[in-house]
Amino acid sequence: MSDLEITHQSVRDYIAAKKRGDEKATQRIIDEAKARFATRKTDGSEMAQLIHASMHVRLGEGE
Repeated sequence: MSDLEITHQSVRDYIAAKKRGDEKATQRIIDEAKARFATRKTDGSEMAQLIHASMHVRLGEGE
């Protein structure tokens, strides 16, 4: 991925799931982050990092 600093465990989990091709897990992680953001339990940095990861990590690309 690019030089974005990953500061959220959910983003690290998302990247790992996406690399192994686990679409169900990636969607669950996104849904959970969206729910946290909607209830203001997180700032926008988690979502920004997830969006960045979704654009730079290919599904099933491996570790």
